[in-house]
Amino acid sequence: MLETRLTQLLGCKYPIVQTAMGWVADPKMVAGSCNAGGFGFLAGATIPPDEMERDIVRVKELTDRPFGVNFHMYQPNAADIVALVIRHGVRAVSYSRSPGPEFIGKLKDAGVICMPTVGLPKHAIKAVKLGADIVTVQGGEGGGHTGAVPTTLLIPQVVDAVGDKVPVVAAGGFKDGRGLLAALAWGADGIAMGTRFLLTQESPVPRETLQRYLDCSNPAEIIVSRAMDGLPQRMVMNELLAELERAGSFRKLLIALRNGLAFRKHTGARLPDLIKSALAMSRDDDLTAAQAIMSANAPMIIQKAMVEGEPSRGVLPSGQVAGVIDKLVSCEELISAIVEEAEQGLTSLAGRVGTSEAAPD
Repeated sequence: MLETRLTQLLGCKYPIVQTAMGWVADPKMVAGSCNAGGFGFLAGATIPPDEMERDIVRVKELTDRPFGVNFHMYQPNAADIVALVIRHGVRAVSYSRSPGPEFIGKLKDAGVICMPTVGLPKHAIKAVKLGADIVTVQGGEGGGHTGAVPTTLLIPQVVDAVGDKVPVVAAGGFKDGRGLLAALAWGADGIAMGTRFLLTQESPVPRETLQRYLDCSNPAEIIVSRAMDGLPQRMVMNELLAELERAGSFRKLLIALRNGLAFRKHTGARLPDLIKSALAMSRDDDLTAAQAIMSANAPMIIQKAMVEGEPSRGVLPSGQVAGVIDKLVSCEELISAIVEEAEQGLTSLAGRVGTSEAAPD
């Protein structure tokens, strides 16, 4: 009942995508999502190439299902990631800002599905012109960098703009079968979820950090802030975010530079490469140099919470949906429940709106 253009292209059973959250979407989570019938993306924007290859190999050990890799085409090791994806026969890649036409060309020539994430119809149109095979569209309810248009309005707009050319995947505010059914009704071919998969039993995030998410019981408390890098980003309010909200531009720049040095050490990237990446972002995305540096080095700020288990010292990217999630389930339980609810909803809806036979005159 739930086969769509998305499942046909990606080779998954259900039109449910697990997004690639930095520090979170590891081999265990990706394999768990894929084995349950969804399609998982491995996070590739925050680790060195040798660890990226290790993780790709590990996913293939844990599942025989197709999966994807996420990365930023402006990151210093982007060429290495592209080569690894092609060499290991990864099914798809996802990416966001600053798409590189040369990389897209190489990936498509190798038969890799290109699946960018966008936030506006005009960005979707541009992505398709550059070669996107599928477009993921995130509404304002989504976590991390996000826009101002709610999912309910944005998805139909993008479907109208590019839906006749490529499948559209809806993201931002999804957690259950009712959401999947709604997305299909808007014309999307499936849904993508990040926060809901973050809050699963396969999540590698330390319990202290997961508990901060579970304790957030009001979606209104998961705010959009520009304090991180000058761009709107949805996060759970915590001690560090409050500090960033109060900090001036110079203080934010110092934080960015400090994390830039840490990121360079972590990835093995050379300082000129990091500067080149920041300049590319500022040129392609209308960012100031300070904003680009903050954005490029945000992973190290997020790492404090997601890896080191210090939720008060790192930021907590989150969709608003975290405010209505109160327990951790396995990927298998999550996807099975979504599918069951969606199929029951389809049947129920058909019964409620089905045309009855006309009464005789």
